[in-house]
Amino acid sequence: GSHLLLLCPIHGDLDVFGVALYSMLTLMSTMSLLLYLEECVFIYRKVPSPKKTTIMWVNGAAPVIATMACFGMWIPRATMFTDMTSNSYFAVVVYKVLILLIEESGGNETFLKRNYKKTFKISTGPCCCCCPCLPRVPVTRRMFFLLKLGALQYAILKTLLSILSIILWTNGNFDTSDLEITNTASWINPFIGVLTIISLWPVAIMFMNTCNTLRSVRIIPKYAMYQLVLVLSQLQTAIINVLALDGTIALLSQQLMIVEMFIITLVTRALYRRTYDPLPSDPHETDNDQNTNISLQAPQWEHAA
Repeated sequence: GSHLLLLCPIHGDLDVFGVALYSMLTLMSTMSLLLYLEECVFIYRKVPSPKKTTIMWVNGAAPVIATMACFGMWIPRATMFTDMTSNSYFAVVVYKVLILLIEESGGNETFLKRNYKKTFKISTGPCCCCCPCLPRVPVTRRMFFLLKLGALQYAILKTLLSILSIILWTNGNFDTSDLEITNTASWINPFIGVLTIISLWPVAIMFMNTCNTLRSVRIIPKYAMYQLVLVLSQLQTAIINVLALDGTIALLSQQLMIVEMFIITLVTRALYRRTYDPLPSDPHETDNDQNTNISLQAPQWEHAA
């Protein structure tokens, strides 16, 4: 039946429905990539220098994953390689989201001045959301460096472990369907999972403590899109792969991914393909504005009393 075509690889045995389905999905992934390239041209022209590269990286997550999923759909045997490419790219995106939060706040120095003598709440997901008793941490250069390092380690180690996995796979030592404890995949994949959780924590800490300041640049929907890509590209794929270790439903995962990433590409395009007013560069301006508002409101409260 035609419903089985969702699961079968391309070997010239598709009927009209199958050809239409694969053509539509290929068109979606191509459109994602073309829209992203057009958006890159806009960002390159309109956004100032350090920030534009970061935005290009973050925006590229959905189109890159959609393109890799398209390759994985047409060439099912290459799924492991396309997944590793997508995941390695997204590992860099995790770090770049942290950098984007800092750059939207005015850059390293401005961020440190703005948050001087402040403390950051660190009881956030995915590591310590269940530990609300964790103390607030003062904002220092050392803490700032550790946050960056926490996100950067995943970008570097994930790529290195992906290369190692491919080398082991060519030698027959890496098999994701083999759950034996002697198989290297049984050790590498859980280790990557731990690295992922460690890297997501600094980004969540930074977002939780800057989201109110960065509300004017619509940072909350931007961060929500990053979280959605994270869940769909990492968690959804992992669940489907565990449910079907023989690889048949893995192809369905690629097809779902193309549709999901196409929709996310359209939403992120609406959020990023525009210019925002920068935050005030003087870290005391916000405080002064708040003091002015309080002093203006004071007579009204006194009158009401």
